[in-house]
Amino acid sequence: MDVSRHSKWRTPQTRHCGFPVVKSRDGMSNRLLAALPASDLDLLEPELDTIVLDQDAVLSRAGDEIEYVVFPHRGAITLMIDMADGHTVATAAIGREGAVGMLSVLGPSPSATTAIVRAAGTASRIPASRFLGVFNRSPAIRRMVQNHVKAMLMQFQLGLACNALHPVEARMARWLLQLRDRVDHDALPLTQQALSQMLGVRRTTVTLLMRKLRERGAIRSDRRGLIEIDRRQLAAAACECHQTMRLEVEEIFSASSDPSRAPVLLEDERTQGRKSGNVR
Repeated sequence: MDVSRHSKWRTPQTRHCGFPVVKSRDGMSNRLLAALPASDLDLLEPELDTIVLDQDAVLSRAGDEIEYVVFPHRGAITLMIDMADGHTVATAAIGREGAVGMLSVLGPSPSATTAIVRAAGTASRIPASRFLGVFNRSPAIRRMVQNHVKAMLMQFQLGLACNALHPVEARMARWLLQLRDRVDHDALPLTQQALSQMLGVRRTTVTLLMRKLRERGAIRSDRRGLIEIDRRQLAAAACECHQTMRLEVEEIFSASSDPSRAPVLLEDERTQGRKSGNVR
């Protein structure tokens, strides 16, 4: 994929019960696309290109017009806010359950965030102008956009509450789990510098937090741009926001999909999410 790179964002380059892998009849594993009826997917397919999401690539920059809507099949992307003083912070993580650039349907406007590939993968891409045309023709695609917007608003709202109320160690564990939900292995291709950008803290703070998480057994190793996690131990170190976000996304998809295709949540997962307290 021919995408630009932003100097600020350059960093050195097992199974899991995260978001379900759902495939359409054409093998698409992006959950939004896979949930579309065949006739509506047929409207999109002539315009979709398959692209590679390179590690650390910048898909869109804050202030630039949104040129493409990108539907990841594999990999993980974070949306970053650039502050006037040079600080940055992540506002959302996106993988095969979502898309980047979908708010372009609201009309031409600059992107409010910078989208960075944190874990390499593949995606389908469509020009924003072509997606708008199909959006206007298809009620199912409009519902798909609505579901995505609901999921993103939920993530923004919970993230805002989490940043205000929870300690930075729990927030870092939550971000690592969010990225883990979107890839298929426990070795996350992240540097401490990338984590400091995502959390909006100093690199020395991340180093201290990594040491604490290693002592708890939540981080197995951290070297050469790879952070190997122990998911169970990391979940114990995280705040409730990760589990609540994941369950809320499942409920959004389940409420709008055919019951026979809806992912099944274990009762203890639902109970845990409710006990932790949802923020809306």
